[in-house]
This record gives sequence, C-alpha cells and structure tokens, in this order.
Amino acid sequence: MLDLILPLECGGCGAPSTRWCDACAHDLRVRQGQPHLIAPRVHSGVPVFSLGRYAGPRRNAIVAVKEHGRADLIRPLGAALSAGLAQLLAWGVLGAPISVVPAPTRALAARRRGGDPVTRMALAATTEQPDAGVVQALRMKAVVRDSVGLSSAARQRNVAGRVRLRVPREGFAGDVLVVDDIVTTGATAAESVRVLQTSGIPVAAVLALAHA
Repeated sequence: MLDLILPLECGGCGAPSTRWCDACAHDLRVRQGQPHLIAPRVHSGVPVFSLGRYAGPRRNAIVAVKEHGRADLIRPLGAALSAGLAQLLAWGVLGAPISVVPAPTRALAARRRGGDPVTRMALAATTEQPDAGVVQALRMKAVVRDSVGLSSAARQRNVAGRVRLRVPREGFAGDVLVVDDIVTTGATAAESVRVLQTSGIPVAAVLALAHA
C-alpha cells in the first residue's frame, strides 16, 4: 500500500521496491584500474581522474540527487568516491593526510537542491577514511550562470575569476584533492585548482564521480 502512495524505485535504473538495486551497486563499483586518468578540454595542470562515464545508473543517480532530492543516494555515490580515493592512495598519487576540497556549487543551485550535493558526497566519502577530511574551501560567486548548454570556451569564461577561497592556508593538511560529481569540459575543476594554487595551496589531483 505504501508503494502505491509513495512509489519506491531504484535511483539508478528505476527498478521498483528498492532505493538502490544490486545491479546498479555492481555497476557503480570501483574496479581494478579505476579511477581512469582523463584529459578534459580545459586543462587544470594536475592529474584529473574519473570513476566512469556520465551514463547509465551513474548518470541517473547523480541526476536524482541533484534534481530530484534523492538524498538517500548520497551514501552509495560517496562510497564510490571513497573507493576511488583509496585507489589514489594505494597508487601513491596521494599521501596521507588528505584535505578533500569539494568543487564549488552555485549558491542558488545548492539552495534549490536542499544543500550542496558535492559537499555531501565528499563528507560521505571521508566517513571511513581516517586520514582524509573535508575542507569546504571554495565558493562560487552568485553571478555564475548555469553551465548546461554552454560551450567549452563559454564554460571557462563563465567561471573565470568567480571562484573564491574562503578558508586560510592553515586550514589545509597534507595533500589536497579536489572532488566533483561530473567533469564535462573541466572548467570548474581547472578554476578551482588555479584559485587554490595561486593562494599557495598545492593540489595533487582532481577526482570526479563521472566525466562527460
């Protein structure tokens, strides 16, 4: 009866009577050799890693969190980020301790979504990583437009000079990792890295849940 009133469906594939099915959990699992090193159109000057293509259950889950308020999917997406972080540690790309910096989200979008989903995913990812902590270091100025439909050059112009550092240099410990949900052109990641590095905060890498 409850399912008839409030239909419960998987956030990855729409399967009924479950929030996150085994098949989608298997699809999101971080496998050997992941995350992959990618080459976004806008270069950040540091290695950029992605856990997979922005497609299928991965895409559906990210959209469900950002556009439909599916806060219950933060945990599996955060777990995938956590596994990717563990791989980067194992490969020596990162060394403990780690400061995980969420890529900034427009304030208007964050309010509409009931909070910043990238930050919530980062917090979920570090819950069981004793050597990693989240530093909410970056904010996006209000004049930034929604990037959907913008070209690579337009996305770069849209965020150029509009990301701000909001914590002092002393607020970071160890290697710095910028995390994001999706890397499309790489403009937001590149601007985030630039702002941190020009403030004297070296960035080791960028890690995203997906790339388009």
